[in-house]
Amino acid sequence: MPPLPHLPVVGVMGSGSEPHADRARRLGEWIARTGYHLLTGGGAGVMAAATEAFVRVSGRRGLAIGILPAAAGGRPGDAPPGYPNPWVEIAVRTHLDQVGPEGAGPASRNHLNVLSSSVVVVLPGSAGTASEARLAVRYGRPCVAWLGARDEVPGLPAAVPVESEFSSVERFVRAACRRADRDQGSGTGMR
Repeated sequence: MPPLPHLPVVGVMGSGSEPHADRARRLGEWIARTGYHLLTGGGAGVMAAATEAFVRVSGRRGLAIGILPAAAGGRPGDAPPGYPNPWVEIAVRTHLDQVGPEGAGPASRNHLNVLSSSVVVVLPGSAGTASEARLAVRYGRPCVAWLGARDEVPGLPAAVPVESEFSSVERFVRAACRRADRDQGSGTGMR
């Protein structure tokens, strides 16, 4: 059997409570139609809206991946209520329970979200979303924010470009995925 083709992984980070449905659904559907995997934190809000739109695309090649936090005070692998959302196809259960303002802490799954993504797209969110953007900058992962204004993610690093037009986000993601694919093919990987 021939090896499966490598597909880039697009991480979508955003609010765990507000879906920002127009943007999240458009992005999730585009990721599916383009032939990429989708990675989110596996919860509600932006994560659920993007994932639902992604899995509804028939004939897609990619899978919907959710990196789940652990429930505070629970056993490793026990996710909080609402995780994973019903559209996650591959749920990666963790022992990592730091979220929100502690999202860049050593016990946060946000490190996995960023490091497992070829490129990160930030949608509106709060402290947890800002921590994922900071981690993307720290780890050198390409990251773009699709926002109407920078203040839709308080604390968004200045190094993360903000785009208001989807076509600009699309160009950024495609270019980052091409670079990631070249790096994967050359065996150098991403830094």
